[in-house]
Amino acid sequence: MSRMRKTQSAQFLVIILCALALKLHYSRATPDQLRWILGPTTTLVELLSGRSFQFESYAGYMSSDHKFLIAASCAGVNFLITAFLLLALRTLLRDRSSVQSWRLIPLHAAVAYITTIIANTVRICFALWLQQLPDDISWLSGSQLHRVEGTIIYFGFLLLLFVLTEENVLEKSPGFLRRLGFALTVYYSMTLAIPLLNGGYHYRGFLEHFIFVLVLPLIMVALLVALQSLVTKVRAVPARSVG
Repeated sequence: MSRMRKTQSAQFLVIILCALALKLHYSRATPDQLRWILGPTTTLVELLSGRSFQFESYAGYMSSDHKFLIAASCAGVNFLITAFLLLALRTLLRDRSSVQSWRLIPLHAAVAYITTIIANTVRICFALWLQQLPDDISWLSGSQLHRVEGTIIYFGFLLLLFVLTEENVLEKSPGFLRRLGFALTVYYSMTLAIPLLNGGYHYRGFLEHFIFVLVLPLIMVALLVALQSLVTKVRAVPARSVG
């Protein structure tokens, strides 16, 4: 038992250190140093949007018409870290009576990386589409619309990971809300808690960011819970009829 606990503690420490190391790298990285994630994202964006982009050192990938820049802020590294922590920690905590394979850590990192590239692509393609719309089409400002879009897409993909990796997620179970709460905790830790600890509240617009990032995921979680409840009721109808 002592050996198992030591292995689990070591795996937990490695997961946290990997997340911290990537976070530190991202905080100092230039677009040139982020081509490992910006490059594949831009390639997919070009395929789906029909737009062409050219890499400009220390700037990012600039569109051929010079109207859109895929910069370091578009890399989605914070989402990558969040997705990795969600997958790795959930696996580690799911069954604490046994030791998980060390190979699961790089596997979760690979899944998080692929998911991030897809999420980035969806977000950028949607931003390109929004760029073509009239400025007065929405009651939200450009920055607000960008923030709403990013929150919905990134947290939406995080929920998708949750649904795909949790067994019987749409069936009523006592631990469903607890597991869903874990996903929310990981997301809020990366998007709200860490920025607060870093003094993000000093920056202009942080309160607005805080409200959007706090409220929108709660609405999405409520919709998922409502869907789960609906599926449970629909599945229960035939059973009652037969009885």
